[in-house]
Amino acid sequence: MNVTANALACTNEQGRLDWLLSEMAKSSDPSSVVLSVGGLVGQEVNLDEFLHQLVDRIAHTMQADRGTLYLVDFSRGELFSRAAHLPELKQIRLKLGQGVAGHVAQNGGVVNMPATKDEQRFNPDIDKMTGYRTTSLLAVPLVDTNGTIFGVLQVLNRLGGGKFDAEDETRLGGIAGQVSQALQATSLYTELLRAKEQPAQPVGYFFNKVIGESSPMKAIYKTIQKAAQTDATVLLRGESGTGKELFARAVHVNSRRRGKPFVKVDCAALPGSLIENELFGHEKGAFTGAEARQSGKFEVATGGTVFIDELGELPMPVQGKLLRVLQDREFERVGGTQTVQVDVRIVAATHRDLAQMVREGKFREDLYYRIKVVELVLAPLRDRGPEDIERLARHFVAQATKRHHLAKEPHLSHEAVDRLKAWHWPGNVRELENCVESAVVLCEGEVLPEHLPLPEAGKTPQFVSAVSPAPIAAVAPGAPVSTLADVEKRHILAVLERAKGNRTQASKWLDIGRNTLARKLKDYGVADEE
Repeated sequence: MNVTANALACTNEQGRLDWLLSEMAKSSDPSSVVLSVGGLVGQEVNLDEFLHQLVDRIAHTMQADRGTLYLVDFSRGELFSRAAHLPELKQIRLKLGQGVAGHVAQNGGVVNMPATKDEQRFNPDIDKMTGYRTTSLLAVPLVDTNGTIFGVLQVLNRLGGGKFDAEDETRLGGIAGQVSQALQATSLYTELLRAKEQPAQPVGYFFNKVIGESSPMKAIYKTIQKAAQTDATVLLRGESGTGKELFARAVHVNSRRRGKPFVKVDCAALPGSLIENELFGHEKGAFTGAEARQSGKFEVATGGTVFIDELGELPMPVQGKLLRVLQDREFERVGGTQTVQVDVRIVAATHRDLAQMVREGKFREDLYYRIKVVELVLAPLRDRGPEDIERLARHFVAQATKRHHLAKEPHLSHEAVDRLKAWHWPGNVRELENCVESAVVLCEGEVLPEHLPLPEAGKTPQFVSAVSPAPIAAVAPGAPVSTLADVEKRHILAVLERAKGNRTQASKWLDIGRNTLARKLKDYGVADEE
């Protein structure tokens, strides 16, 4: 019987699912059906529905009251129920090694418990959560072709009060082998293994590579998890230095696009004339030097995510082109007429007040509403609580030690931690990272308070005043008064001098976009960079 061909002959997904389940009902051994549709499960039917019905059928075949299919979450070192005949609880999560299923996932082998009340490995907490009383169980691992245990198949309570015997062990092991083979053809298995290949996250990571457990952070994590399950456009707002790129990556890696490219475009780091080319690419001959067609970031990121940083610096003409991508998922390259279709998710970030820019006519209103389908306002570090500051500081100590190849990781003294917590961090996480790195590089063994470039209470730190304007003296009666534009000009030129002509650095210190700085310098008669 060609199971796959017969299933595909059905005209719709529900028809294929009904057909598969009817075949399972006819067979005393559901594995014969599972094996034949291994490649079909992942693409042609509703996987969750199929697995739930499959587990129910396996329990019936094994003459058991309940059945559960567990999978391993390698990123968290946990086991979770993907399909369970436990309507009382949507999902069970266990640490690897916890309970019978956790033991099997960690160590392999078959576990047959004729009487759970006599077994120390049995975890009664699950029964407390579900209200279900487990008296006997049989659990076997799901093992892939490389020998990796990626799940557990478990049946509970032999009907009639009997016990699972050696024949049951062999039978469930055979079914588990067929289920394993079928699941390896699905995207679900690919996602599990991709998480396994990622390096283990050290203590201190709480959400991808974002650190923090304060209430504002937890609220953001929750929103990201919801938004990531869709293709909705996300707008990240917050002060400079709050780590917007890390949050953009968190949206990407928690989405179905996680295996595709994550591409960043920094509008503040590019001249306005180049942003369009960077995003959309160009055709051969589009301008002098365009000797060949070049793909833009949207084409490079096909299937993945484009992160547009400093969106407020996007020139008006490019805003219209971006709006078309959001609405119709299409555009033309610079100098071209061929329409390019694109499948990307867009995450944007800005520290600017886009609503105010709309009122001033500097940002398109239609683009503003299209870009902020999901809006995340990132809390400044001063509002995240002292615990997050300490977590971040200790992480940056370890990071700086590794980056600078130091033989020994310095230690943050209690006094140093207290001073870090007391500072208000106007430069947010970026300022904290630079401060800690400076201390790590200068210290000899322990990071003592004197190595931290932080002020005493009520004083201004040296590293902040280095880029601050000199205080303006009181204006004497009858003396000429400088205009606000003159004061701004003097300050900008002083900061540029302090940055030794580095416009990117100067724009960061000034908290403005690089294009904005370039326009102001042009107004002041300062020549463009070579």
